[in-house]
Amino acid sequence: MRRILVISSHVAQDTVGLSPTITPLQRAGIEVVSLPTVVLSNHPARENCAGVVIEPAALEKMTAAIEANGWLGTFDAVLSGYLPSPGHAVWIAGLVQRMRELNPMIVYVCDPILGDDPGGLYIDAVAAAVVRDTLVPLADVVTPNRFELGWLARTDVQSVDDAAQAALALGRPIIAATSIPAGADELANVLVNNGNVLARNVEKLADAPHGTGDLFTGFLTAQLLRGASATDAWNHAIQGVGYGLEASRGSDRLMLPLIDWAWLSS
Repeated sequence: MRRILVISSHVAQDTVGLSPTITPLQRAGIEVVSLPTVVLSNHPARENCAGVVIEPAALEKMTAAIEANGWLGTFDAVLSGYLPSPGHAVWIAGLVQRMRELNPMIVYVCDPILGDDPGGLYIDAVAAAVVRDTLVPLADVVTPNRFELGWLARTDVQSVDDAAQAALALGRPIIAATSIPAGADELANVLVNNGNVLARNVEKLADAPHGTGDLFTGFLTAQLLRGASATDAWNHAIQGVGYGLEASRGSDRLMLPLIDWAWLSS
């Protein structure tokens, strides 16, 4: 059985962070070990929100215990998502390097959760810079949205061509960018895989719930770990998010239990 360590936010009420990332991985038969960087009552965009940051020192102790028990070298992949401080990003860099010492074949997936349209950055700017300058260069797979891709590449991304050029500039093996402008009624997903560029348009929804980026990364990573090509994994992730959106129509959050998961094995 394939194993992955997933590190992101734990949000109790809303389907963002760990829950939509982990669910496709588990449904694909992958064993998931997860660590939260923050624990929140709900998405911060709601009127009331409470929670606590899990400090990097505490997380470092947890992964040290995992290693002491002989488990850190048993993972096939590590995935990082929401990192609220520079210390979290620095800790992830050291963790990835240590895991690669234990298993040189490990895959590092960086979901650079930095911000979104229209508000821009929603994490500490110094933390975002560490993600850009330290974590992205370590990554095998990067999954930014439009704003994040432009911020990482220090350029304005307003089209598929812009996204392709920005992704190529980052120079990572696989970059799967989402929410790229493609007209009044559509958004594009753009895949850059070892210099090859693919784009696929999807319907632009005015009321899409939060968490679709996390869900996309979960689907993509699951299929890569199952041995799919980058292109097949990307197409699978686009299809999976489509199922998620269809199951969630009329709701203000992703309704993961209502997804028809039977399609995974079809």
